[in-house]
Amino acid sequence: MSAEATNPNSVSPEIRPPAQPAALQRAAQSRRRGRHRIDLRRLGRAALLGHAARGRTPDAIAHVAEAHRAHHPDADLSLLSRAYVLAESSHRGQMRKSGEPYITHPLAVTLILAELGAETTTLTASLLHDTVEDTDVTLDQVREQFGDEVCFLVDGVTKLEKVDYGAAAEPETFRKMLVATGNDVRVMSIKLADRLHNMRTLGVMRPEKQARIAKVTHDVLIPLAERLGVQSLKTELEDLVFAILQPEEYARTRTLIDDNAAHGDPLAPIAENVRGVLKEAGITAEVAVRPRHSVSVHRVSVKRGALRGTDFGRLLVLVAEDADCYAVLGELHTCFTPVISEFKDFIASPKFNLYQSLHTAVASGGGAVAEVLIRTHQMHKVAEAGVVALGNPYAQPDPAETASDGERIDPTRPGWLSRLLEWQEATPDPDAFWTSLRADLAQDREITVFRSDGGTLGLPAGASCVDAAYAQHGEEAHACIGARVNGRLATLSTVLRDGDSVQLLLAHDATSGPSPDWLDHARTPAARIAIASWLADPSTAHDAGPPKAAGADAQSPGTPPDAPTSPGAPTGGDSALRAAPENAVTDLPDTSVRMAGCCTPVPPDRVLGFAVRGGVVTVHREGCAAVARMRALGRAPVAVHWQDTADCRVTLIAESFGRPHLLADLTEAIATAGAEVVSATVEPPTEQRVRHTYTLQLPDATGLPALMRAMREVAGVYDVSRAQHPATA
Repeated sequence: MSAEATNPNSVSPEIRPPAQPAALQRAAQSRRRGRHRIDLRRLGRAALLGHAARGRTPDAIAHVAEAHRAHHPDADLSLLSRAYVLAESSHRGQMRKSGEPYITHPLAVTLILAELGAETTTLTASLLHDTVEDTDVTLDQVREQFGDEVCFLVDGVTKLEKVDYGAAAEPETFRKMLVATGNDVRVMSIKLADRLHNMRTLGVMRPEKQARIAKVTHDVLIPLAERLGVQSLKTELEDLVFAILQPEEYARTRTLIDDNAAHGDPLAPIAENVRGVLKEAGITAEVAVRPRHSVSVHRVSVKRGALRGTDFGRLLVLVAEDADCYAVLGELHTCFTPVISEFKDFIASPKFNLYQSLHTAVASGGGAVAEVLIRTHQMHKVAEAGVVALGNPYAQPDPAETASDGERIDPTRPGWLSRLLEWQEATPDPDAFWTSLRADLAQDREITVFRSDGGTLGLPAGASCVDAAYAQHGEEAHACIGARVNGRLATLSTVLRDGDSVQLLLAHDATSGPSPDWLDHARTPAARIAIASWLADPSTAHDAGPPKAAGADAQSPGTPPDAPTSPGAPTGGDSALRAAPENAVTDLPDTSVRMAGCCTPVPPDRVLGFAVRGGVVTVHREGCAAVARMRALGRAPVAVHWQDTADCRVTLIAESFGRPHLLADLTEAIATAGAEVVSATVEPPTEQRVRHTYTLQLPDATGLPALMRAMREVAGVYDVSRAQHPATA
């Protein structure tokens, strides 16, 4: 039984439910202002009086039927009547903690969805959404009487038992619900309406429970409502949460709103002027003042400080066609003074949650600035109800909506939901899933980037090339060594912007892997989980060379290994080291060696090796920090010795003061010493200091000291050292 379903025998009839806190009462009053109030107690009495006559819609669902017919005039109400009869009979005798019959809850949830325009199947499942969880009704009974679709929706919103899951019941319930939402978004529509009604009646709960439920609503359900575009539910949930979690700020904001209302609405005369302008232009439009809700007013007050009278609302202009939106915009910008910085076109570029509208702001003759929203009636319906307004995408299969592999395309399954479903599979731990889910939902904006093969990637705002790599290639992104953004080489830490084109460069070395620094640049849970799993695997080598830590590739594919790159181009010295022939050998059969990027050993350094995956032994200097860490992990060292051949590859770092022609002078000194430049990195100057990193091929290791002296003698260079980077294993 859910938290709000109680046994009437355990509650004395003399005990009345506790009064709601003043903040919640004010929130409820402001919510109901201007809306026909429904008497839930009367609905409860109607439910207890018994069923309606055969063939007649029960009186208790008359409000639901009326709201449903307003959006779907031809809807068959017999299914709703049968669902109500089952819900009322199964919940009979159960009471809410507010003292009302429990059936009033599924009725209220169903009415919320009916007013949004949900179709009959959703409303049927909404009436039954607590039957399996709180009564003796089974899923098989629901399936037998109402079909597979209704059964799937009811199962999707049914909570998992704490007896079976303990503390993991809540995160695992949300996981189950999200997986179900991936197959049918109507599951989440019902959950959002269910939470909204529970939040409306939360005043009967203990304060600590109110705070806990409000926090989960704030962290998880409000972001989900935003992403699904159900703004009418989202805004009311925000106000109810605001009243509970920040009661003082909520009371202050309500006082501001009430004081402004007492002085009249300054937007009303501006709205009348807009109507006159559009009428003269021959544009048929509805113009209304749309008050801001409490949280919106609070955000504006935090952003702007003192509020003007016009900050408490916006003008909403509704027209018939898309072209009319731009005609209205032209008239407003012609007849009023536009605030250009406030213009946004979400019709040409819709938001990731289906939202479309033109946003602008104009100044009237008196200097008052009014924000204006311009959209069609259909856009307004979608802006308010989001995916609920799309109805049932599965009702009438269309060959055009079927994928080439026969799988049906769901127009309501957005990219963010697909990504969420992918990474949750790799997160079996409930606590890790719960933390990652909240972090993912905290990203409230999405960007689109273009892949080199012509496809697109949807990513959260702030995503980097690391995120793009894992979004496109999955675990193959472990081998990513760089990227080109808009045709130019870029580090993997580069933050992507909406509309960027990204070409990801993968190494051919099977032992390549991510650096721990990648975690600092990853924003998506999918990328972070994959990187953390690779780093935690003891069978992998975690040697981080200098460019690898930055996540950049040295050269584009096809570049000769001895071709130096241009100054400032990010390079991949570690990947170059791994690809080069080594002059260290081990006695183990069927193994190859590579020089560790963290300490770049060369003859005659004393070295040790450690076996990693792929039949490779990584060679470190004996004093390298990675050696101590590997031994601490119980990794046995492998004996390694240098071959007779004297050639070697080494990474050197030159610290210098910035000056013209410095790169040319350094490369000339290197060439004079007989060394070849494999790759080079020139970091941006910092406080007039510049760092150059070179990976060099020397014909004889004994010439290394002379080469380093020659580089130090170049004017401006104050230090040259062997690369020594923090090891992570």
